[in-house]
Amino acid sequence: MAERVDAVLREGKAPGFHGLVVMRGGEVVLERYGAGVDHRLGDSLGHVEFDWDTLHDVRSISKSVVALLYGIALGEGLVPDPDAGLVEQFTQYPDLVADRERAHLTIEHALTMTLGLDWNEDAPYTSTANSEIAMEFAPDRYRYVLERPIVEEAGKRWIYCGGATALIGGIIARGTGRPLEEYAATALFEPLGITGFQWSKGSDGLAMAAAGVRLRPVDLAAVGQLVLDGGRGIVPAEWIEEMLRPRVTIQDGFEYGYQWYVDTGERHSVQGIGNGGQRLLVAPGEELVVAVTAGEYDQETGSSAAVLDAVLND
Repeated sequence: MAERVDAVLREGKAPGFHGLVVMRGGEVVLERYGAGVDHRLGDSLGHVEFDWDTLHDVRSISKSVVALLYGIALGEGLVPDPDAGLVEQFTQYPDLVADRERAHLTIEHALTMTLGLDWNEDAPYTSTANSEIAMEFAPDRYRYVLERPIVEEAGKRWIYCGGATALIGGIIARGTGRPLEEYAATALFEPLGITGFQWSKGSDGLAMAAAGVRLRPVDLAAVGQLVLDGGRGIVPAEWIEEMLRPRVTIQDGFEYGYQWYVDTGERHSVQGIGNGGQRLLVAPGEELVVAVTAGEYDQETGSSAAVLDAVLND
């Protein structure tokens, strides 16, 4: 494995590569770090020499972290079950709560990104043509998502939606009575020995649930190991099982659970995936966790794919 990874890096096949941590059987078996221009949610950090202690945006792997936090809060009785009504959790919007056309929406629809609302993240994440960026510029992120036009029946089709994760983050914050990042620190990260994380915030001061987490690659791998280990009492085991159950098809052999991707092909895995080449892959049958960070934001993510192929092609 190490020889294949080193060959990929030496031959320039992963020019945007920033970091790699591989764990097998609960132990770190390979680490590699690179260098290059990096960004924090679009703000340039200049040229960075990465090492084991360098924080990195994990972008939309943040969504998978939020799913873990929801499961912890659910186990503590602080948030409703997934089949509870979604809009009714946001009592600050009585007009939306009273809207019968939205009454059928559930928290599960948000967890599976099947809200059936008008949402498009195909535009670059530097433009308000992208619905997630428009949400960040809106006066109220939760209202912005909840009042999107209904375009189809909920629960039928997966549409990538950072707004869905924002709503889940809001439900967690309300249920726990704490900002999302503070609850994450004590409920998830500190029990894993992770103390140096960051969670970027929007202009409203709220943690950006869909994309704001910054972790060291070794800590990202630790999150994956937690999932592989069935939660270890930090996250309820029954929630890990529910979270990773395929619920909606994205394409043949590739499905979605609760904020996690599920590869149901011959080599089963579950994954968190983030813009720019951020990947967290957990392969239960192989006792394998792979965390990759890269800097190919809003680009084709060839670097992380090349590194992952080198790790997986035994």
